[in-house]
Amino acid sequence: MALANAATAAAVSFHPLLSRPSCVLRIGRRLPPLLLRATSSAPDFNITFAEPAPSKKASSPATSAQPLVPWIVRGEDGKPRLSTSPPPEVLQAIALAEAEAKKAARKESLKGQKGAVAAATAAASSASVKAKERKAAPAGPPKFSKAARRFYNENIKETEPQRLAKVLAAAGVASRRTSEELIFQGKVTVNGSVCTSPQTKVDIAKDSIYVNGNRISKKLPPKLYFAVNKPKGYICSCGEESKSVVSLFSDYLKGWNKIQPGLPKPRLFTVGRLDVATTGLIIVTNDGEFAQKLAHPSSNVKKEYVVTIDGAVHKKHLIAISEGTKIDGVMCVPDLVEPLAETDTRKTRLKIVVHEGRNHEVRELVQNAGLKVYALKRVRVGRFRLPADLGIGKFVELKQADIKALEGNN
Repeated sequence: MALANAATAAAVSFHPLLSRPSCVLRIGRRLPPLLLRATSSAPDFNITFAEPAPSKKASSPATSAQPLVPWIVRGEDGKPRLSTSPPPEVLQAIALAEAEAKKAARKESLKGQKGAVAAATAAASSASVKAKERKAAPAGPPKFSKAARRFYNENIKETEPQRLAKVLAAAGVASRRTSEELIFQGKVTVNGSVCTSPQTKVDIAKDSIYVNGNRISKKLPPKLYFAVNKPKGYICSCGEESKSVVSLFSDYLKGWNKIQPGLPKPRLFTVGRLDVATTGLIIVTNDGEFAQKLAHPSSNVKKEYVVTIDGAVHKKHLIAISEGTKIDGVMCVPDLVEPLAETDTRKTRLKIVVHEGRNHEVRELVQNAGLKVYALKRVRVGRFRLPADLGIGKFVELKQADIKALEGNN
């Protein structure tokens, strides 16, 4: 028995692959004590062992994959011995290494978060800078709808301080040029002081304005727009001539106090001019800005005329009219020249469309072609056509759609 124990101890101390301080064969089976005795007493036996049957209970992956290796440690007596667990200093070193690894991983995670925050902050800052640059960049004039502009002109713009000459003209005192002459002559006072500068800004609702000792109303008349079928022999003048286009509104203005009580009478004038012998469509209004915009040649508003020629018109005449002519040093070329159906064999009618609006433009075009004008009538301005049921010398107030049509072209 003592011999068997000694042999077991010797096997344990010298075999480096053993996992426990007991004798284990290479095939992994512990030798029973009885066999140890038999082996020690009869070493001549050739003993072999079959492979062990697989266990029904599956071993854990850690146990089957990696065998437990013993640790050789030095005991309290200073002698080396086998141990199934690592020494305390090794466990401490492992714990420190794991702590350092976790610390490093945490630093990397924080670094990544800081980088993401920094990237987000930089993106937000860049967007803010771009927004400021866009805000600081000079923007074009804001675009508003026609309804918004009309509301502003009718309800807000008129209440803002404006030039004195413009206020006098809008109040119906006189034309803008005549109002300037009255101001230069010292006949206009503002808040008790004589004003000689037409550019002085005044607020008609707040300032006290007198012209020739008469105080003007603090209210302005509404904007009015009329289409008139001008008769032959009437002039486009704002004076008190008996045969002026404005004189056709005398009855209308006499009853103004009944139509618009409490408001001053409007000062009406024609938009552009038709010569005394020309008939047809003429616009009458008290809106100076609208009149200037519509009548100025730069507006390029098309105007259609029907010209009655005394005599026959040939192809060469049409070509000559289409080529245009110089008027006041400016070459004027019509947009359209077209013969109309003949109703009288002795007379020829032409449709001529122009956009320049020069003085006597159509008459000059026809006479330059060697023809004689028998009658001239304007029938269209922009997209607004003279109403067929509007009698000669009569007028009709325009609606908003008609005003828009005046400024448009076909």
